[in-house]
Amino acid sequence: MRVLGISAFYHDSAAALIEDGHLVSAAQEERFTRKKHDAGFPQNAVQFCLDRAGIKLQDVDYVAFYDKPFLKFERLLETYLAYAPRGFNSFRMAMPLWLKEKLFQKTLLRDEMKKWEPDFDWQKRLLFGEHHQSHAASAFFPSPYEEAAVLCMDGVGEWATTSLAMGSGNKLEMLREIHFPHSIGLLYSAFTYYTGFKVNSGEYKVMGLAPYGEPKFKNLILDKIVDLKEDGTFRLDQTYFDYCTGLRMTNDKFGALFGGARRNPEETLTQHHMDLAASIQAVTEEIVIRLGRSVKKETGVKNICLAGGVALNCVANGKLLRENIFDGIWVQPAAGDAGGAVGAAYAAYHGFLGQPRKLNGHMDGMAGSYLGPDFTDDEIAERLTAVGAKFSRLTRDEMIDQTAQALADDKAVGWMQGRMEFGPRSLGARSILGDARSPSMQKTLNLKVKYRESFRPFAPAVLREDVDKYFEFHTDSPYMLMVAPVVETRRRKMTEEEDKLFGIEKLNVPRSDIPAVTHVDYSGRIQTVHAETNKPFYDLISSFKAKTGSSVVVNTSFNVRGEPIVCTPEDAWRCFMGSEIEVLVVGNCFLRKEDQDPALKLDYKNAFELD
Repeated sequence: MRVLGISAFYHDSAAALIEDGHLVSAAQEERFTRKKHDAGFPQNAVQFCLDRAGIKLQDVDYVAFYDKPFLKFERLLETYLAYAPRGFNSFRMAMPLWLKEKLFQKTLLRDEMKKWEPDFDWQKRLLFGEHHQSHAASAFFPSPYEEAAVLCMDGVGEWATTSLAMGSGNKLEMLREIHFPHSIGLLYSAFTYYTGFKVNSGEYKVMGLAPYGEPKFKNLILDKIVDLKEDGTFRLDQTYFDYCTGLRMTNDKFGALFGGARRNPEETLTQHHMDLAASIQAVTEEIVIRLGRSVKKETGVKNICLAGGVALNCVANGKLLRENIFDGIWVQPAAGDAGGAVGAAYAAYHGFLGQPRKLNGHMDGMAGSYLGPDFTDDEIAERLTAVGAKFSRLTRDEMIDQTAQALADDKAVGWMQGRMEFGPRSLGARSILGDARSPSMQKTLNLKVKYRESFRPFAPAVLREDVDKYFEFHTDSPYMLMVAPVVETRRRKMTEEEDKLFGIEKLNVPRSDIPAVTHVDYSGRIQTVHAETNKPFYDLISSFKAKTGSSVVVNTSFNVRGEPIVCTPEDAWRCFMGSEIEVLVVGNCFLRKEDQDPALKLDYKNAFELD
């Protein structure tokens, strides 16, 4: 039994394939088109899923879409009517697109699919799930739990913005919902917009900026904007927002409350913006923790699963974990809309078809999230030769040893091995790596390799068995979705002068003996590395440990700002030649920057639209 899941037409289009209950492949369209957050129909991702399984579309039993467009249109229309005549310009721009395309997505999907299989019976085999149902299914069914509560938080689907479900075996029951326009995701996006970052892209920047500020506006937000109840439910005062009917997230009343006009993109960040980021992060954490407590009280279950874009807020996830409300927390690694493709497929397989669910007894069903394309060593060598690369083909042991030595020598290393990750985090398959002990590595990678804001933090990748030697953390975090404090013994005490620093001035002050991955609040966004799911990456860090005594490396996504994470050897080569990455390792091919033809160097800094 095969089910193909699809998310498309809004942002982060993706496809996923389930065979007999197992997720065998998944990929985002952006990785193929090289257009970040590509919202178009995921034809390349679909083709990859089919090719990987060695099948044609006629071999797929059902195709499941992650959304119900008629319900979404209903919400849009009712919202405009409720606010009329305000919002007419937005209505005038949105309606033609909906009436021409989005309202008739079944027809769009049918036409796209007929390009593969003209005679396929789409009337019977094309299924639609609700947005939050897809999120919930993506969180529960691949989780390692037989039974769990499921909390989904995002901007908005059809109507739901926050939902609670209960999963047991192959059953998933939706229990509670908070409806649009009251949305924790849209609240966070409003502050993303106001602080000058791009909505649906820059929210993680706000999270990264928050530690540099103080939550001075938390009480103001809760007094004026958010009516937060003890159980975590909330309502937003819509007089401060424009997202219902306008062409912007916030309005002049919002600006007046927080001290003026929104920051223009690329304008200098001030302490004020950092304090705003800290404040909305604190409010978000408070909402998530209250919701967690009420979910526990209502359901009594030991475990909880999280999905929706808000579940990518790894700081809030870490705070929820440390509250010890639940025995286990599992977060879908592609928690945003891309993961909806996985959820739609699972919802169809277990919910619509009633197929049994089998747990493997020790790991989740996301295969470490290594679900994308891979390439043989011969393919890699052929492709790199074609673009003019100079490289050495090494044995596996030589490749591991020389890469570990490059890291020990404080080199920035581009690392591409095995199947590409599914989800927004690099997990050691398409990564830029560095020495976490280096006090200059964070700044170097941000400014000279990634070409992005200097404040952006990096994640530590650490051997699973060693995680508690570095962090106050004692469980798995394979998907880089939990933040935890660095252990006290590794922290560096600040001098009196350093304690007086504010904002971005804190950046260059080492906080621990792994300064490149230690945030200014002494925390880190942890990835535990497991031999079972990524043996090359595990062996690399083990070799680095043997050389240096350290089992932590910097792990950031293999791309520059505005670029999707690399997919192919050619993508890796272009990023290598367009940045100041010093060493590139693709399969068993080892490349040094100084060996390459200088004429092939690329101007990569401005090659992509800034996110």
